[in-house]
Amino acid sequence: MTVLSDVTIRQLVAEERIRISPWDDGMVQPASVDLKLGRSFRVFHNHRVTSIDLASPPDNLTEQVVCADDEPFVIHPGEFALGRTEEWVELPDDIVARIEGKSSLGRLGLIVHATAGFCDPGWKGTLTLELANLTRVPILLRPGLPIAQLSFMRLDRPAALPYGHPELGSHYHGQVEATESRYEGGPARLPGNGPARVPEDGPARG
Repeated sequence: MTVLSDVTIRQLVAEERIRISPWDDGMVQPASVDLKLGRSFRVFHNHRVTSIDLASPPDNLTEQVVCADDEPFVIHPGEFALGRTEEWVELPDDIVARIEGKSSLGRLGLIVHATAGFCDPGWKGTLTLELANLTRVPILLRPGLPIAQLSFMRLDRPAALPYGHPELGSHYHGQVEATESRYEGGPARLPGNGPARVPEDGPARG
């Protein structure tokens, strides 16, 4: 896959094939777009469960916190919380994206995504951030802070079943607020659906 340059990113945004709202042209980097921190977070209540069993994940493990525009969110040493981007992102069926933390924040001990850095073709929604403080002092996070960067790659051809397709049961399609895990122990599928269909001309081959 080819990583898109700043020129191509601006072109696809102008053509509305990639949508980022609100759009700030000043946030475009040589091969990515900086994204800002939104106002909603989800904090974990460890006292509610004795453990997390991935075979049967617990409900109501997190609680939403919404900060005022001038109010910081405090993430304490060793704490893990979910946040979200201010921007709403939409991708066409032939573009994928990857969200990465900013190097300068990483050097201050702030992790922006623990594992989930990949956005499938067809994605629509804000991006949930998996935030962790690796330092021994609290970190103040303020809404509007440049928090991450999004790079884009072009597929060899459009996806047969982009994210959000009715056959996929995509868990996070259209999410607005920071969204807790909807893990079910396997690929997302609607009940009763079998494996995803493959186009008649066969799967893409690299």
